[in-house]
Amino acid sequence: MPIITVDTPVGRLGIAERDGRIVQVLWSAAPNGQPTKLLTEAARQMVAYFAGEIQQFDLLLDPGGNDLERQVFDAMRAIPYGATRTYGEIAQDLGTYGQPVGQACGANPIPVIIPCHRVLSATGLGGYSGHGGIETKIALLKLEGGYPFLL
Repeated sequence: MPIITVDTPVGRLGIAERDGRIVQVLWSAAPNGQPTKLLTEAARQMVAYFAGEIQQFDLLLDPGGNDLERQVFDAMRAIPYGATRTYGEIAQDLGTYGQPVGQACGANPIPVIIPCHRVLSATGLGGYSGHGGIETKIALLKLEGGYPFLL
């Protein structure tokens, strides 16, 4: 599986492709294989996102997952740049509970591009399964201006 790496303010991110779709964003990954057109474009968009030049990614994705996880991934992608939603709000929309939504967020294989950092608990930040944990989530929210009292 080809992987391209991008140095970002939250560390080196690897972007992996399979069958013409982005399938993973990996923390501290090493490049693998020859960069494809899709990976080169994904890297360009990642750099532009961290530079504040774009607010959403336009890439073909295949995060896998079960039906609920895919619904949660879609719900996360629908959260606008700079906005946040709670696990409970997404759960209510999907007719489920907050805990399975949180588990789906934690299972997100394409963080940053599928913005699980924009999902909060009802009483605070919630968790973050990416490298650096909650500090990375805070950095991403600050980048977007999405959690004003952190600024």
